[in-house]
Amino acid sequence: MGPHGQYLPGEKLSTLTELRQGRPQAHADAPQTIVRLLLPGDEARWDAFVLDCAEASFFHRAGWKSVIERAFGHKTWFFYAEAGGQIVGVLPLAEIRSRLFGHSLSSLPFCVYGGIAAATDAAREALHKAAEKLAAELEVGHLEYRNRSQAQPGWITRDLYVTFRKQIHADEERNMQAIPRKQRAMVRKGMRAGLQSATDADIGRFFHAYASSVHRLGTPVFSKKYFRTLKEVFGEDCEILTITKDGRAVSSVLSFYFRNEVLPYYGGGTEEAREVAGNDFMYWELMRRAAARGCTVFDFGRSKRGTGPYDFKKNWGFEPEPLHYSYQLHRAQAVPENNPLNPKYRLFIKLWQRLPLPVANAIGPRIVRNLG
Repeated sequence: MGPHGQYLPGEKLSTLTELRQGRPQAHADAPQTIVRLLLPGDEARWDAFVLDCAEASFFHRAGWKSVIERAFGHKTWFFYAEAGGQIVGVLPLAEIRSRLFGHSLSSLPFCVYGGIAAATDAAREALHKAAEKLAAELEVGHLEYRNRSQAQPGWITRDLYVTFRKQIHADEERNMQAIPRKQRAMVRKGMRAGLQSATDADIGRFFHAYASSVHRLGTPVFSKKYFRTLKEVFGEDCEILTITKDGRAVSSVLSFYFRNEVLPYYGGGTEEAREVAGNDFMYWELMRRAAARGCTVFDFGRSKRGTGPYDFKKNWGFEPEPLHYSYQLHRAQAVPENNPLNPKYRLFIKLWQRLPLPVANAIGPRIVRNLG
């Protein structure tokens, strides 16, 4: 390695090869900390650290490596820092190459949280250096950390996303009374409509409700393969709750469970859901069931400021918490604006809404796999 930490000719290939083979990469500033790539057989150690690390989230779990590779075909780089034979930090990364949406290295695409989760400053620094080197070697446009609590110092940040998290209680009536009056009335409307709830082992009813909903919004749908993979990889920690009216599915939500938290992540409803307050009843049922399961945190997830989902979550009495997404530019001149609020996508959204649903469901996965 030359002065200022840059690579000498021929060095980057050997460095990446060593990481792929699981051989350690030492750091002069913290010789006791080494960085490795997650290899088959390391998953249990990785997840044990994630479960115990306060900075880590469900989206730091080792299973995302398999999900992203199998469902989307993207290359992943799951770094972990080790000291004294113990994992002391993790940084899951995935690379997306797209002619339309750019070339990125992100922690973590398709996930709302990410970035470095570490127990020591040495681990944090070692993982950060490894990510910067990898981004330079891959010649990406930008490197992204989807931090929940703290922005990466010196990087570009965007005040676009917030998350909504709230404590829930074992007492069902206490949770009901914590919902603001108008929203509580919507939940009771669903109850009066005779709605029922049940968990589903397969994705069939969920996918119909979800695909119908995102099509009305004018956004591409994820593939059925993606949702099947989530269910397969995460097992009981990935649950589908479906709401029915006279036996017909009107809304459905796929949620993740992590420690004491429930995270409704993908959801939607049919046209009928609006008439019978299907979505309102669905989130109440999820909250009620999660509390009975022992959860104490309801994570309503990420929303963009100034959107309908943002207002909907506020109506439930949740307060927005800013997400500190950070970007380090490499070959790009600016951070891409790949989101529906970008004015250049307005025509696309209108056209997409006019597509027949089967056509949108066939084309959508090819587009959304490159959005991250």
